[in-house]
Amino acid sequence: MGPPGAGKGSQSTKIVKKYNMPSISTGQMFRDAYNNNDPIGIEAMKFIKNGNLVSDEITNGIVRTRLLRDDAETSFLLDGYPRTVAQAIALDGMLDDMHTSLDAVINILSSHDVLFERMEQRRVCKTCDATYHLRFKKPQEDGVCDLDGGELYQRLDDTHESVMRRLEIYESKTKPLLDYYSNKGILYNVNGMQSFDKVYDDIILVLEDIK
Repeated sequence: MGPPGAGKGSQSTKIVKKYNMPSISTGQMFRDAYNNNDPIGIEAMKFIKNGNLVSDEITNGIVRTRLLRDDAETSFLLDGYPRTVAQAIALDGMLDDMHTSLDAVINILSSHDVLFERMEQRRVCKTCDATYHLRFKKPQEDGVCDLDGGELYQRLDDTHESVMRRLEIYESKTKPLLDYYSNKGILYNVNGMQSFDKVYDDIILVLEDIK
């Protein structure tokens, strides 16, 4: 968990590699569905491009389907879900059906000023989804991915207007989740204003402690 641009996706990528578990990213699933002209992706993108949350019905449905796959039977990491208390309650129901529960909810803390700068300068590869930053993680060649030569682009939800909207929604709808998971005793706060590696190390300390 954490506000938009806090680094959830980048940290998730590294964590799932370390623990060899699937990453269930609703944002990525919606983008993939959109790129494949899937109706659910097209519908979801109507919300995303304006910085709005995709409806609970669509989001819960795509997560429920993903959790039923064999690779999620023993472990998984949720990235970008749940975003609302209603989604968290729906997730609890899904996990009850699977006879399991969440072990930890990691909340990455960051300031709005830093988040604006991170997202407006972020670029993503169209083919492999590698992430770059025009100031701190520039590609070797402008507009070209270092890994596969794919074209870099700015996500629709990374424009200034969309970022403002996403932060407003986070404050009003997603922040209440902190209390929800804190009351369950599984919320762990990590300082996201540190270097990427230090944030990662702090997350690993939490995960190793609860194993």
